[in-house]
Amino acid sequence: MKNIFLFTLCLFTLFCFAFQEQATAKESLIYKIDIQTDISPTSRIFLNKGLQEAQKLNVDAVLLHLNTYGGTVVDADSMRSVILYSPIPVYAFIDNNAASAGALIAIACKKIYMRRGANIGAATVVNGQSGEAMPDKYQSYMRSIIRSTAESHGKQAIINNKDTVYQWIRNPQIAEAMVDESIYIPNVIDSGKVLTLTAQEAVKFGFCDGIVETVDEVIHDLDYNEYRLEEYRPTFADKLKGFLMNPALQAIFIMIIVAGIYFELQTPGIGFPTLAAIVAALLYFTPLYIDGLVQNWELIVFILGIILIFLEIFVFPGFGISGMLGIVFISGGLLFALLNNDYFTFKDIQISEVSRSFLTVVSGIVLAVIAIIWLSSRIGEKGLFRKVALLADLEGACSVDAKDAELTGKTGITATVLRPAGKVVIDNELYDAVSNIGFIENGVSIRVVKFENMQLYIELAE
Repeated sequence: MKNIFLFTLCLFTLFCFAFQEQATAKESLIYKIDIQTDISPTSRIFLNKGLQEAQKLNVDAVLLHLNTYGGTVVDADSMRSVILYSPIPVYAFIDNNAASAGALIAIACKKIYMRRGANIGAATVVNGQSGEAMPDKYQSYMRSIIRSTAESHGKQAIINNKDTVYQWIRNPQIAEAMVDESIYIPNVIDSGKVLTLTAQEAVKFGFCDGIVETVDEVIHDLDYNEYRLEEYRPTFADKLKGFLMNPALQAIFIMIIVAGIYFELQTPGIGFPTLAAIVAALLYFTPLYIDGLVQNWELIVFILGIILIFLEIFVFPGFGISGMLGIVFISGGLLFALLNNDYFTFKDIQISEVSRSFLTVVSGIVLAVIAIIWLSSRIGEKGLFRKVALLADLEGACSVDAKDAELTGKTGITATVLRPAGKVVIDNELYDAVSNIGFIENGVSIRVVKFENMQLYIELAE
């Protein structure tokens, strides 16, 4: 009986040890986010959505798979801020390139791993079209954020001959040398050159924690031996939203909105210009609203601006306070929609974000002015509107004829609203006419005051 008891006790003990070992070898969950394109609103959306999904899944770590030549500073700054303040540790695996804005994002990660032959650096701010370096105020901002990003990792204690020395985990001066060509660091970089590090150099100077070839090697080096890998897969909606939030496309939407409003005010009724402006406004505001940038008050400001413009045209002829306020409100609504503010609280908004937003709105308005001038000169002759313009020869039409000179002094009634051009009925015949006093409502008695340049001019009948 005693032997049976000892045998049972041994089996129970072995079972407990096996259960404990199984519990100890708990499978870790790693979440991978790919950034394999230029840094843009699309990649920023991918990172934000990916980190949100990672928090929902309660993952152990996030691995950022990087291969990028750079992109916009504003989006890179937003992405590095999200990484720095992420409650989940974010690690970077540089697969070939982390240049310019990509270097800033990588430096923000807790650890950096690089493939053999990969590079990191060359973070000078350049013009996206010409490739030339931007003025120093842009470089100054980039130097500041890349330096502060390196400093955020703090210092480590190194004991040397019983003396404790504290040195930066990632040297801010080396990070700044990736932007500023005037920085000289002995045995690292000469002045007159922008710093770019190979994988071996990055390990030497503390900007790489290991040279690996695969994602699996990165995860094992992070001591996640038993793991399950999940990957963020962007949806079509995420890709579309990122595409629509491209600054160049936003400027085009602003151009269509402004030009659409202008052309609608030049023609009677509601037609294609209004439809184009509405579609452009929806494409401009919708992705920003979904992304949380646009608040209801910004939409109200924009709509109120349009209402003020229409009031100026239809209720208060001329151009005064209502028209000027309308322009200010429309421009303000478009500008504030691009800024992540909270009811005029702009304390957390970076200068680069304001500059980018202002440049986008101004570019859109300038493009609208150019489009208005160009389209106005081509309507009715050739170009975009040749199929909808009236090209027929109107010689001999009853609206304008030599006999119309005999209508001077006659009275009639307006057949349409005149602002200032429109149509009037005189002696039961329809004529084109121009108001001599500005805006005239439909159905109002009028009198022909003169016939000049083949055109009837009318005023209100006494």
